[in-house]
Amino acid sequence: MNVIGIVGSPRINGNTELLTAHTLKAIAEEGIDTEIVRLAGLDIRPCNACMACLKGEQCSIKDDLFPIYLKMKQADGIILSAPVYFGSASGLMKSFSERAGYIARNNNKAFTGKVGGPLVVARRVGHNFALAELNFWFLIQGMIIPGSTYWNIAFGRNKGDVLKDEEGMTTVWGFGKAMASTLKKMRN
Repeated sequence: MNVIGIVGSPRINGNTELLTAHTLKAIAEEGIDTEIVRLAGLDIRPCNACMACLKGEQCSIKDDLFPIYLKMKQADGIILSAPVYFGSASGLMKSFSERAGYIARNNNKAFTGKVGGPLVVARRVGHNFALAELNFWFLIQGMIIPGSTYWNIAFGRNKGDVLKDEEGMTTVWGFGKAMASTLKKMRN
């Protein structure tokens, strides 16, 4: 089994990546392979509504998205993590999730039945909307979202601040453990 964590922050080694790595560590402790993918520095463009994905598992936009989509398709679990920008998930994550979601839904619902969920990092506010926004993506894909002790949110502004949010770190650790448990139960 394997889980891919996709970090939708333009900051390398920032709070969103730290939160994702922490969650993946909880999953890896359960014997599940994990991989982190940073969207930072990649060419990920927004959907242009060309509908090429209706004609096959493809996208007309030639950028860095499709190889990551293929990793998601092969994974048993998917985590999408994003910082909050102006009360919403980052534009980088929105562009990525919209296109990957369209390709999957239009091609045998490729993510249906997988386990996954969102992680959100906020400085102060907007976290509830960004979490709901990403949760909707998982639900429309037909995926299973395990719970935790609270919502998968942590707070931080400057790099490393998220590590000081004990409740947030504990929550995403619990989410990672629940995700691993769900994956194992599905295999039995």
